[in-house]
Amino acid sequence: MSRIQARQDAQLTRAVLPMLTLHLIDARESYGYELVERLAALGLDASTGLVYPVLNRMERDGWVTTASKPSPSGPPRKYFSLTAAGVAALADARAQWEQTASAVDLALTSGREGA
Repeated sequence: MSRIQARQDAQLTRAVLPMLTLHLIDARESYGYELVERLAALGLDASTGLVYPVLNRMERDGWVTTASKPSPSGPPRKYFSLTAAGVAALADARAQWEQTASAVDLALTSGREGA
């Protein structure tokens, strides 16, 4: 992968990360590192350095709430779940994604002008 492709991949990941994080938390409450692993399973290279700031921002914005729960492998974990504002933010993000994806699909499937 070229440096330009890597930069484009990173920008795309950063752009969709909040929506995907909300979606994964909506599916089931999760702790931070678990979200990183779930995103990796989807094929996204989202490090803890990307995911934790998104989670902190979502908590500050009131989109997620947290609860500390015991961990079988160490200290308690901070689990994230969606608030009503988070559910609304996810719905807005999905609608925006559908509109953007439609516009991109249309642009990429239309013929070249002047060809």
